[in-house]
Amino acid sequence: MMLGALGFQYIGAMPPCDLCYWQRYPHIVAVALGLLAFLLPRAALLPLAVLGAIATLTTAAIGFYHTGVERDWWEGPAACTSADVSGLSSDQLFDRIMAAPIVRCDEVPWEMFGLSMASWNTLASLLLAALWIMAARRA
Repeated sequence: MMLGALGFQYIGAMPPCDLCYWQRYPHIVAVALGLLAFLLPRAALLPLAVLGAIATLTTAAIGFYHTGVERDWWEGPAACTSADVSGLSSDQLFDRIMAAPIVRCDEVPWEMFGLSMASWNTLASLLLAALWIMAARRA
């Protein structure tokens, strides 16, 4: 997942928004936990697998929230979404534009089969969470 995100960012020239970054952090935690699961004794597998499932469910939840922001189901963070500009003077509008982030969370830069990267992250993270849960059951 992280390699794909980095590929879109650096090869595809699609910089991430704030919510995209938020989705990356739990993936980094899950990767670190997976590496620890290989290095530590078998007795440590259960807590690591539970934490891995929590991390991937967290990024799935953030991805679902991001999908909702993209599809206008709900408002996103004020720092990375557009706001109502009716009633603003041209000076106020200019100031708002100049202070706006470069990448907005409520715009979809790429889709496949009608799903955005945030939506795909949600689905893939749910699958990864299922794998972590299966690992926890076997521990």
